[in-house]
Amino acid sequence: MQVQLSDHFTYKRLLRFVLSPVLMMIFTSVYSVIDGLFVSNFVGELQFAALNFIYPVIMVLGAVGFMFGAGGTAIVSKTLGEGHKTHANRYFTLVVIVTAVCGAVLAIIGIFTIRYIARLMGATDDMLEYCVQYATFILMALPCFMLQNLFQSFFITAEKPKLGFIFTVASGVANIIMDALFVAVFRLGLQGAAIATAISQTIGGLSPIIYFACKNKSLLRFTKPKWYGRIVAKSCANGSSELLGNIAMSLVSMIYNAKLLDIAEQNGVSAFGVIMYVQFIFVAIFIGYCIGTAPIVGYNFGAQNREELRNIFKKSMIIISVVAVVMVALSESLADVISLLFFSGKSIDTSGLTAEEIFAATEQLKALRVMTANGLRLYSICFLFAGFNMFCSSFFTALNNGLMSAISSFARTLVFQIVCIFVLPIILGLDGIWLATVIAECLTVILTVILFAVNNKKYGYIPKLRKTPTA
Repeated sequence: MQVQLSDHFTYKRLLRFVLSPVLMMIFTSVYSVIDGLFVSNFVGELQFAALNFIYPVIMVLGAVGFMFGAGGTAIVSKTLGEGHKTHANRYFTLVVIVTAVCGAVLAIIGIFTIRYIARLMGATDDMLEYCVQYATFILMALPCFMLQNLFQSFFITAEKPKLGFIFTVASGVANIIMDALFVAVFRLGLQGAAIATAISQTIGGLSPIIYFACKNKSLLRFTKPKWYGRIVAKSCANGSSELLGNIAMSLVSMIYNAKLLDIAEQNGVSAFGVIMYVQFIFVAIFIGYCIGTAPIVGYNFGAQNREELRNIFKKSMIIISVVAVVMVALSESLADVISLLFFSGKSIDTSGLTAEEIFAATEQLKALRVMTANGLRLYSICFLFAGFNMFCSSFFTALNNGLMSAISSFARTLVFQIVCIFVLPIILGLDGIWLATVIAECLTVILTVILFAVNNKKYGYIPKLRKTPTA
């Protein structure tokens, strides 16, 4: 039986509804990691460092898709909750068109400026060309990447989370197969990895268009486009926290890379790249959960069903707590295995090297593994707090309160992070880099509690304590 937005959500029903978006986000993250695995093992550490160095720029541009996805979903789900399906479809169609146009414009700007941006970020001479090469191919598919991010949210609103997962799997499998062919078999290097990702993003962005353009059984489908400037502006305002959050995370990653180049040189950037891949996968669980619950929150907000809002809020706090503990346990126990997985030594070309040079390269690789495992163990503590902070931002976005969402996201991803990145290394050295996110998430949890408490009177989402009867 299909779960609907109007249902009362038990734990089983809620987990069943969010399972597809969670798996969808995990799979999206996994096939992003595949690029790194193939490049680190079959191309080289320099190219791997270049990929991780320039990737935050691509995410800054692609963040517009997350903005329209989160902001547009909040409006469309609220409109559905109010019983206005025709208007919901019109808003949906408009948001998709605006996202595609923005993607095309940003792609052109990005392709022509990527070299200057890489230089500005501090790319070294030996990394620069690899940065430009990888980014250029990825930016060609930017409109599709943004649409892919957009549809991840709208499939949930359309009550078709499983279909969204299927499209994501198809895109991911295509990426993995083409990575294997282009990088491992045909030896096209970093360029092959970029082409594989660009093609997979094109599949993930265009396939849903075909579905929603045809007659379907979901809550949403494309209609004749009509301009609603207010809806576009409100989508941007509602999704501003997601845009700001993604941009801030990318900017912070750039700062991380710059600081690591100073403290640990190229090895630091490579180690951070692996830690970010693990973070992509684990945080994807929280992102998928937020994407899955946002339409439920928006729908019940539009229907003024406060009892269900309280139900979702309570269950979400418990689910996030359990998942957070499991994440930290896995990270701590698998740190050495993950490090070895990325830096197995397959990319070392021993032809023409002396025994001393081979020994030196092997020792350097061992040092890189130790640095990566230690960094992951320290960094992973942040997973205890990240889920609550992400849910706070998503929850307020779904309530059409972009301001509260933006405050939470801005403080978490930019203010606290930047302060910690610059201060902690002075005290703790390299370990301070890995712990910067942990401290930032701790500070954000305090802000999250305050925001939830202050706004509860307006929305009534915190469950009321039941009075125990006196004897």
